[in-house]
Amino acid sequence: MSILNRFLTRTEFKSYEDFRDNYQVNVPENFNFAYDVVDVMARETPDKIALVWCDDLGSEKIITFSEMKRLSDKAANFFKSTGIRKGDTVMLALKGRYEWWHCMLALHRIGAIAIPATHMLTTKDIVYRTKLADIKMIVAANEKSLIDYVDQAQKECPGLLKYKAIVEGCSAGWIDFNGEVAKASDSFVRPTGAEATKNDDISILYFTSGTAGLPKMVVHDFVYPLGHILTAVYWQNVMDDGLHYTVADTGWAKAVWGKIYGQWLGGSAVFAYDYEEFNPLRLLQKTTEYKVTTFCAPPTIYRFLINEDLSKFDFSHMKYSVTAGEPLNPEVYNRWLKATGLRLMEGFGQTESVVMIATYPWVETRPGSMGKPSPLYNIELLNADGKVCEAGEEGEICINMSKGAPPGLFKGYYRDEKRTSAVLHSGYYHTGDMAWMDEEGYLWFVGRADDVIKSSGYRIGPFEVESALIQHPAVVECAITAVPDEIRGQIVKATVVLRKDYTASDALKKELQNHVKKVTAPYKYPRIVEFVPVLPKTISGKIRRVEIRDKDKDKAKEQS
Repeated sequence: MSILNRFLTRTEFKSYEDFRDNYQVNVPENFNFAYDVVDVMARETPDKIALVWCDDLGSEKIITFSEMKRLSDKAANFFKSTGIRKGDTVMLALKGRYEWWHCMLALHRIGAIAIPATHMLTTKDIVYRTKLADIKMIVAANEKSLIDYVDQAQKECPGLLKYKAIVEGCSAGWIDFNGEVAKASDSFVRPTGAEATKNDDISILYFTSGTAGLPKMVVHDFVYPLGHILTAVYWQNVMDDGLHYTVADTGWAKAVWGKIYGQWLGGSAVFAYDYEEFNPLRLLQKTTEYKVTTFCAPPTIYRFLINEDLSKFDFSHMKYSVTAGEPLNPEVYNRWLKATGLRLMEGFGQTESVVMIATYPWVETRPGSMGKPSPLYNIELLNADGKVCEAGEEGEICINMSKGAPPGLFKGYYRDEKRTSAVLHSGYYHTGDMAWMDEEGYLWFVGRADDVIKSSGYRIGPFEVESALIQHPAVVECAITAVPDEIRGQIVKATVVLRKDYTASDALKKELQNHVKKVTAPYKYPRIVEFVPVLPKTISGKIRRVEIRDKDKDKAKEQS
């Protein structure tokens, strides 16, 4: 944990209040994570493990910090040899491949802009991103569909997408990434003068996962990694010489939340499991085989894990577990606690931020609550009139920036002043997420502003109804959305995925409706229940309620 002392005024705190009031980040001039963290650790603790990587084929790599420095120096030299310079944009569509780590560091070294992306992109997606961000190079995993899509996108973007590099394999017109990196020099000197990075330079562009509309480009600067000390050290509670596992594809922003910055600043190695298809049983096997000490996954993943026989696994090595990405249903919390002895510590944040609200170690867990505001993040709930909400009143989660933006908060949307000014104005960052605060300062998620249902004068948050439904033994997961209604304005619809041993029927629909009436206020029950095999989701695992709503609108048009 000694590296933390270089960036924090204090590292130990006695209570949440002490943490909230006295946590302070010392931001160095011209901070660069590759040089000022990784290289320092490579020099001072060369044999300390940075990354433990494995896949479903039996492959394994354990990479120390000295090796990570060497690989990223070589990768930086490779990128420069192709013409990549400071400010150039490079897309990384690498799934769970270990090359992602030294690519990220290499681009930081050069001052080039990394654009992590999912391997599930199609030609249309790649063209959209390439034109919007002037992408000059793509480094991709060897996935045939992805390679074909990139090839077609390059034809549609003449003069923009100049270079394509493939890892572990070859394809016509593609650079052999690993082959070229192997030949490159392992000495890369930190640039000076105009080529040196500055704190406000762009380091990462993240396309949002797009729960609604076309994805936006979120801009983060070179200070961004320091913001994730909050995420990793104080929320995920990573341990020096521990092994942290965040379940996330490298194309999702959750990867930088849980697979690189804050974890290494906290002295923990990162675990990466590169699987072809999510399988909860295999994930549990890998997690226990490698003795993961701290674990983070979205509630969707936990919902599948608790349906396995957890009594067959030894969780004694695991000391801490957290969740974010979607609100946590109390039923999931209780079953995980019973099986593992571990509380699930919730957190809330966005692609635009680090963890903004969390159940920190000093905070008593309240299942279903996100916890309390992070230090430096002055959270206020604002009502429709722009006034601060009273306890119990629903409002939009906003960050008061009267004292400046906290480390880790984004700088805006790339080349989109209209969208930027829509969320960064009047001294606040407006998240677009709704919540309410109780008398003790705990925050409770209601839903995206667009997801809140207004029925017969009532405001109904989808999460509360989902939480009620998930308690029924037949339900694996569900999504609550609004359906237009001539009399009530909107009515509640439940789209439900059933457990394997349950069969969809009108009787089961009625049973679920009555269950909700008993668990929560009766007026919130779903008047429409639809059973589906899977819910539409983003690559990050978030439910795309907008897709459900759009399908219902299309059905209504067809019937009218």
